Amino acid sequence: MHIPVPSTLAPENWPFSLEYLPQPAYMVGGAVRDAILGRSREYLDLDFVIPSDAVKVAKAIARRYQAGFVLLDSERQIARVVFPDATADFAQQEGDSLTTDLHRRDFTINAIAYNPHTQEIIDPLQGYADLKQRQLRMVSPANLKNDPLRLMRAYRQAAQLGFTIEPITQTTIRALSSHITEVAAERVRVEIGYLLASPQGTPWIVSAGEDGLITPFFQNATSENFQKLAAVDAAATLLTKNWPQLGVELQHYVRDTVKTTWLGIAKLACLVHPNPELAEIELQQLTYSRAEIRAVTAALKLFPRLNLINMSLREQYFLFQEAGIVFVATVVLALSNNTPVEAMFGDKSLCAYTPLISRYLNPDDLVAHSTQLVSGKELMIALNIPASPVVGELLTEIAIAQAEGKVSTPAEAIAFARQLVEGS
Repeated sequence: MHIPVPSTLAPENWPFSLEYLPQPAYMVGGAVRDAILGRSREYLDLDFVIPSDAVKVAKAIARRYQAGFVLLDSERQIARVVFPDATADFAQQEGDSLTTDLHRRDFTINAIAYNPHTQEIIDPLQGYADLKQRQLRMVSPANLKNDPLRLMRAYRQAAQLGFTIEPITQTTIRALSSHITEVAAERVRVEIGYLLASPQGTPWIVSAGEDGLITPFFQNATSENFQKLAAVDAAATLLTKNWPQLGVELQHYVRDTVKTTWLGIAKLACLVHPNPELAEIELQQLTYSRAEIRAVTAALKLFPRLNLINMSLREQYFLFQEAGIVFVATVVLALSNNTPVEAMFGDKSLCAYTPLISRYLNPDDLVAHSTQLVSGKELMIALNIPASPVVGELLTEIAIAQAEGKVSTPAEAIAFARQLVEGS
């Protein structure tokens, strides 16, 4: 079958000139697959297979273009060149031919190669036909068994591409699922992170759970836990519809260096033990960062409090103090845990949360976003008291009094604090 070459594969779109690639050389993997699918990428991620001297070629390109160079695997001869808007990986061909190399890959759709010198698509495993049918088909059971992370990647790629997993492939994954424990926890965590990041991943992480790939890592996750993931998506959709700003925040990363969104935190909280202390141990074993662990455990601890009726301003103040930026994940978790998915329509299910959400979204609200009228040092000088936990307690009482409208100036704050000290 003649496969048309997408224009996006043309060397003119690369960050380096074709003349620096030896003959033969082949582009493989996701870049070829996505080009055939018409999927555009803002950041180019190119993979090349070269019969010999792959690292030497990468070094020469990096030197010529003053780009970054990283040796990824000296034994297998894999190196990366990092450009401002692209990365290019260069790997030594595995086996004595390109066909042998392609037969060692995970799925047929990732085993399509492009020869830029001849402008030819090479597809010995009929990956193009599977692309057209929008399905993932394994190259062989042995390839999945040899690198069990590929078992999880099937679900992640199906979610990202909107594909199905071919039935025999899925049956094979189920049969090999026990091998997932051979993979380092942090590698599995990355794949799970992709699935938690968007609603498209939810049915696939549920499927991965049913097929035995998740419970070795999240041992408290039952079928009920997995069903909560869809409820989190429904809650996020409802909240976004009513407060678009919450929807934006749910897609923010916990930190620039931690690529888990607040929506992902709410979903992660569904998979761990409901006891925050036990959840913390689970997440540590899975090598989650301190920021992610703090976010999940805070959401688990706080979401039941969001359902308290007639919370006083004092109770609301302490809730927001504890929640901070975790509030958005906490409210999603509260709504998803206390409202059946089928009931998540209209605004009725939001009534309990609306006052708190309104406070959170109002930067001038003194309950959710307290401002300090006086500093601890000013209090110590004005009241002639030493540094001690009492100073912090007084500052808290001043903040609550300010939220309640009892004080509004530094002088009133100091007078209020003086009454508290003298009355104690």
